[in-house]
Formats: sequence, structure tokens, C-alpha cells
Amino acid sequence: MRPAIPPGAVDCHVHVVGPPERFPQQPSRHYTAATATLAMLRQAAGPDVPRFVIVQPSFYGTDNEATLQAVADLAGQGRAVAVVDPATLDDAAAARLHARGVTGLRINLNSRLKGDDRSVQGVLAQHVALARRMGWHVQLVLPFTALVGAAAMLEPLPVPVVIDHFGLPLGKGPDSAEGKAMLALVAMPHVWVKLSAPYRLGLGEYSTTTPRDWTAAMLEAAAPRCLWGSDWPHVPPVAQQQGPDSTPPNRPLRYADLLGDFLDALGDADLARRVLVENPARLYGFGQGMIA
Repeated sequence: MRPAIPPGAVDCHVHVVGPPERFPQQPSRHYTAATATLAMLRQAAGPDVPRFVIVQPSFYGTDNEATLQAVADLAGQGRAVAVVDPATLDDAAAARLHARGVTGLRINLNSRLKGDDRSVQGVLAQHVALARRMGWHVQLVLPFTALVGAAAMLEPLPVPVVIDHFGLPLGKGPDSAEGKAMLALVAMPHVWVKLSAPYRLGLGEYSTTTPRDWTAAMLEAAAPRCLWGSDWPHVPPVAQQQGPDSTPPNRPLRYADLLGDFLDALGDADLARRVLVENPARLYGFGQGMIA
């Protein structure tokens, strides 16, 4: 039986895209993202999901203003995961970000994986040092095989590490050798995982079906550190991202279908409360009055 959405539910992975005249996107972007405002998000989610973690999208670079404005408009019901250059961000500027709701740093290492591990380790070390000083977490964007390969690098980190979208196990099951290595990584006491975005997992470009095998395995490995996110507004498939002059539509997915299927996969009210309310409250500080 599908459990009800628990009161105080948190969607731990969404993006907002403001009007381009106010929030310009980076010239080097892979495509021009369609406007996706907080009001549109609230309408899609409905009243049963009142809290959101706004994750800085790559097409804004280190200009976090659209993300931070959305958090301000959520009036205590939002948190932010920012993108920064830790080499140029001083602690005073970091403190201002914290006061505006930033609780973590997003690190996209995809483009650096063609280099050697020393470059990856250097970027990671800079972000981790800042996150440790601020009491933040780091959120990693990495392909599945690279993430598994980085386990030894991630194990000693002194801050929480958040893995996106089940770790993106394209074509890999939890019983495979790589899957078991991923579950060992997730079982580390400082590693969290977002059970989100099934359409990014090789299940179909428009799939809303939660992978039951990976969900059960992740919960067995790390139930106190599993989170849920819708990945709204469901950015277009990579094949449709044809450069800055293109504005392909976002995937036409229903928020209720994504959340409903996830609740079906959980099948338990206690698990739903843990994943949707209690775990994100601990990681993101909801209810702690951190935002001025």
C-alpha cells in the first residue's frame, strides 16, 4: 500500500530558472534553459511538499543569485546547494551565503575526469576545506564508474558527502561487482544518497518509475542517509541540448507520478517519514532557524 506523504516533506533536489533578463545564463552553457520559477515548482508539487533544496544548475556557473532568491522566497522552507570557486571565496562571503540558506557545495567533476586523479583531488580538497569551516556538505556530480573508483578518496573526508541520483548506475544492478562497490561507498557513515531522477538511470528518457532493486539496496545500506528529490523541472535529454541558441522543452513529467511511484517503492509510512522528513531535516538544518 502506498504510504501518505508525511507532513513536512522535503524535495531535496530541484532547480529554479529565473527570467533571463534578470538572471542571465553562462555564455558557455550547453543549452538555454527554459524559465522554471518557484511559483511553477510550487504548483507542480502541490501543498503536500512544502520544503525544497534548491541546487545550483550548471548554466548559472558561480552566480547563485537565482537559487538564493528562491530560497529567500521560501521564507525558511528552503535551503541551497551552491556552486562556488573556493580559491576566490573568502570566509566573509561564505558566511553571507550561509546566512542566505546555503548548506552545501555542488562539485561537478565530470569535465576533470579525463585528467589525472591529482587534479580531481585538488578540486575536492579545496571544496572540502571550505565546507568543513562552514559546517556544510559537498554534493558530487560523477559518473557511476568514476564515483566507485573515487571511494578511497572519499572515505577519509571530514564532511558529509552527498551522491546524486542513485550514483547514476547506468545498466548496473546492485548485485553487480560495481553495484556492490557503490553500496559499500554509500554505507560509509558520512555518505548520503539521493534516490532521485529515474529517467537519468537508463530506464527510459521519460521514466518516472523508481528502480525497486536499487531503492531497497540503498535503504538497506544507509536508511538514515537516504533522501528523495524530484529533479524538477526535469531538464531535456542531452541529445536535445544543442548549444546556447537552443531552448528545448523540459521533460513533460508529472511531479505526482514521480513522488507517487517513489512512495510505492517505499511501501512503508515509517520509511517515508524518515526519507522525506527526518533525514533531510538533519542534513539541511530544517527547523534550526539558520536563515536570518
